[in-house]
Amino acid sequence: MANALSKKKKVGYAFGIFTESLIYNMFYTYYLTFLVEIVGIAPKYSSLVIFISIIWDAVTDPIIGNYTDRGGVDKRKVMKSAILPLGIIFIVAWTSFGAGLTSQTLKIILYTLISMCIWIFYTMYTIPYYAVVAELTEDYDERTNIRSTASLLNAGAVGLGNVLPALVPTVAILLGEKYASNSYAVVAAIISILAIVAGFVCVKSLNGIYKPKPVIQGAPKPAMKDTLKAFKEILSMKPTKFFLIFVFFFLTASSMIQSNLTYMVVDCIGIDYDTGIVYVIVSMVLSMAIIVPIVEKVAEKTDRRTASIIFLTITMVGEIIAKLVGLDAEIGGFKIMTIVCAALLGMGAGTFWTFFYSMGYDLVELDEFKTGKRRESTITALPQLIQKFGSAFGILMAGQLLSAYGYDSSKDTAGSESLIAVVTDPHIVGGMENISTIIPAAFLAVSIIALILYPMTRKNFNRLMDALNKQREGKKYSTQGLERLL
Repeated sequence: MANALSKKKKVGYAFGIFTESLIYNMFYTYYLTFLVEIVGIAPKYSSLVIFISIIWDAVTDPIIGNYTDRGGVDKRKVMKSAILPLGIIFIVAWTSFGAGLTSQTLKIILYTLISMCIWIFYTMYTIPYYAVVAELTEDYDERTNIRSTASLLNAGAVGLGNVLPALVPTVAILLGEKYASNSYAVVAAIISILAIVAGFVCVKSLNGIYKPKPVIQGAPKPAMKDTLKAFKEILSMKPTKFFLIFVFFFLTASSMIQSNLTYMVVDCIGIDYDTGIVYVIVSMVLSMAIIVPIVEKVAEKTDRRTASIIFLTITMVGEIIAKLVGLDAEIGGFKIMTIVCAALLGMGAGTFWTFFYSMGYDLVELDEFKTGKRRESTITALPQLIQKFGSAFGILMAGQLLSAYGYDSSKDTAGSESLIAVVTDPHIVGGMENISTIIPAAFLAVSIIALILYPMTRKNFNRLMDALNKQREGKKYSTQGLERLL
């Protein structure tokens, strides 16, 4: 197992984040709007389409995690086999051929099935992509460094995944009235090409530094019941519970804000969409790019938990202040919240994605210490499963709350190049503002509390590794100081 990967290899691996993040961000930011405004599915049902498809994705996580943990399975080949189908089905998902259907039920079924296909291939790529780092190095800071490199590139991926779809109105004009409703599909094609190229770069970068686990002769292949048993064993570890609560509630807050961005810009902030979304995306990307190296440095001085608590608390307080000030606040005639709210989202996202997977990797060693098994993919799959439940729940909440506050897009024509109709009802606008501020702030508070209770600090990890290395060598070891972990 390597402990000093070359910078070239780290950057090559990190490029793989584009494949995951471009598709993730376009879907999470715009798919609710696409289904409501272009396909013509009511908000409460559009959010249900997304919820069902992501829950399906969560179900496939343990299946794929189980498979890629087997001896002889090459994670690179699994990733490679998913890249091209993922790009193709992603384009299909954004075509408006369902807009002409008169039945809401048929529309719901059609786009649910298509979305489910996206997430199957997405999971086939992401589970081995993230799990492989735990096999490349056991060094605490190197894991953080690899993830921070990927997180820094992720700022660019987030930018592209959000800025390119923001060009949909311009693309609609270029396509003309007849084909305007497929503007999203054109952008999705560009996103898919970039994702495919980045994915193949990543797979190639793993050559020479990654070796599949050897096949153990006579050992039975793990069955799904073994994965469920592994999940039970992993969940029995004290740090896992707090880690998963942290993940679920952060992603609930984040996806709620992200799926509501369009309505936040147009209806809450009150700015022209074409201009406002550019300010929002640029601010979010710059915030992520700035925060990633800062949180990495703070983590080097302290640890990942402490850095996360500090910057997520700032994000939470910022969301509360944004609600108190009002999203339509101006300074010198400029709608300042297009910058502030986006920067807060970028700070939270940059912090979370820098540490999320590397914090999960620490559970691999704890699991090995307790069971004698290394289950990188299974331990990656479990947090991803919870991540997707949280993301799905956040989008479901956003859609249900839009309906509960009285939003109805029926006056806007399905399939029109018009992105959304401006809302003037103060009750609905206030609700949209809550979806972007105070409600996710409450979820963030729960996430931060779970982090405070999470016991896997740098000090405890180092104690664990000392005991684990002695255990591997057959030497006597002590569990003194590991009580909070064990």
